[in-house]
Amino acid sequence: MAAFDRKISDDHPVIRQLDEAAINRIAAGEVVERPASAVKELIENALDAQASRIEVEIAYGGKTLIRVTDDGCGMSETELPLALARHATSKIDGSDLLNIHSFGFRGEALPSLAAVGRLTIRSRADGHAGAEVSVSGGGAQQVRPAALTSGTVVELRDLFFATPARLKFLRTDRAEMQAIGDVVKRLAMAEPYVTFILRDVSAGKDRVTFRADAQTGDLFDALAGRLRSVLGKEFTENAIPIDAEREEVQLTGYAALPTYSRGSAVQQFLFVNGRPVRDKLLIGALRGAYMDTLSRDRHPAACLFIELDPTRVDVNVHPAKSEVRFRDPGTVRGLIVSGLRHALAEAGHRSSSTVAGATLGAFRPEPAEPRIYQMDRLSPAARTAGYTAQSPGFADMAQDYSARVEPVVEDETRPEPQDRPLGAARAQVHENYIIAQTGTGMVIVDQHAAHERLVYERLKRQMAENGVAAQALLIPEIVEMCEGDARMLLDHAETFARFGLTLEPFGGGAVAVRETPALLGEVNCKAMLEDILDELADQGSSDLVQSRVEAILSRVACHGSIRSGRRMQAEEMNALLREMEATPLSGQCNHGRPTYVELKLADIERLFGRS
Repeated sequence: MAAFDRKISDDHPVIRQLDEAAINRIAAGEVVERPASAVKELIENALDAQASRIEVEIAYGGKTLIRVTDDGCGMSETELPLALARHATSKIDGSDLLNIHSFGFRGEALPSLAAVGRLTIRSRADGHAGAEVSVSGGGAQQVRPAALTSGTVVELRDLFFATPARLKFLRTDRAEMQAIGDVVKRLAMAEPYVTFILRDVSAGKDRVTFRADAQTGDLFDALAGRLRSVLGKEFTENAIPIDAEREEVQLTGYAALPTYSRGSAVQQFLFVNGRPVRDKLLIGALRGAYMDTLSRDRHPAACLFIELDPTRVDVNVHPAKSEVRFRDPGTVRGLIVSGLRHALAEAGHRSSSTVAGATLGAFRPEPAEPRIYQMDRLSPAARTAGYTAQSPGFADMAQDYSARVEPVVEDETRPEPQDRPLGAARAQVHENYIIAQTGTGMVIVDQHAAHERLVYERLKRQMAENGVAAQALLIPEIVEMCEGDARMLLDHAETFARFGLTLEPFGGGAVAVRETPALLGEVNCKAMLEDILDELADQGSSDLVQSRVEAILSRVACHGSIRSGRRMQAEEMNALLREMEATPLSGQCNHGRPTYVELKLADIERLFGRS
């Protein structure tokens, strides 16, 4: 393979000033990665202009046309040329870059779009006439009058025509349209009081692909209505409201129940001061909040909003403004973990409604029997004779039960607890499933999974009250590492000590391990510390020790719970149901699977065609 020469030239390199067009195209490479990036910048400008209705029209995945129309405050004819100048903005005055209250503030979006496409802006501000300006590949035309009642229309055609090499990196029209839809939906979640409309106008058609009308009411009602439009009815039915505060940092939004988990992280939406972000710290905190309720291959669904003083978060980290840096990341992470865990615990035994839907969907009618013609049917007399010959008769079967069903004998002097959420136990099927009757239907409980969660929560409470037992090493294990890694570990030593891992400095880059959690038995200290360091470097915190301790507790709970195949008496089954109602997170086992399924009477009647 031929060697690639990375030298500039053999002669002495000359430093020269790039022209304005080249500078804009280079900057556009950071701001405008694909059509979805352009849509994001234009919608954010509309939101900053206090628009209450935003309409986006797209043709061929945004490659040939992106048009954003809003009813915001608009711009005057004198402001239009300035809007196309680099680093010209009305959002900030430049005196304080750590006190930003708007989506945009860098003044790069419009000049970048004008540098790589054909941009036309029509706008009208109150008290001014409508005006229009066009730019093609960085070359601006004169401002001219335009007919417009109010607001702004930004039209971008032939994206990347000035940098055709970028077109080769774009995906199919369908994939680009999907990315644009994701951007519009994220911003629609951030602004529930604004109407959003997304249209596909490719090939002369006009098809609305997404619409979210402005919501009314308080914040939670408006957000719930918007999430129903964006994420669907199932999410809002199975999500719980989140409202927590710590050290003047507020967390609001909705988080789904653990049993409404997803196969990937596609339904995780995080916002900081209304800005959609993708932040490792926040994603790690969300995963940590659901740590002992989901298996490793499942992901929680949530839409969370963090509000804090703008001076405590730096949004000027990346030109796309999708990353942020917190002044006190520990406070934010702790708020997310504690706020979500508290809300999930308050949900008690509740399980997602999709479990019942999946159960009903699993019922399938038996294959239809071959058609029987009248001549093949038995006569009434023959049928009567056949029934008589059967033993026992139907009347005799009234008191009999299937061999796989354990009858429940109720105490007639005691009132039946059918009005309780999980009802009254009626039978045990296959020595593993409890059938309970409620006032509106029936509940099927997996006795082993349910008791496993109850025992696990009991063990966790005992651990929280008494602490994690630590075993002192006869000879402390010395682990050598670089000074930076050692300092990072020792900064979190107090947190590790709560879970039985005691670390002390040993000079230079060495760390002495004095104690390890007794539940873990023999521990490879060096490997554990390396894993902890990897988590700290990736997420800024580590739950490794806690997760390993809780994994042992989960295993103990599994072995100490009621086993499948054990017959239970009515009193035991009802006691299990009552304890489930009183125990947080009892709607799912330690591995994230549901512990019970609730079927409404109307659903059962529908199965038999009685509705």
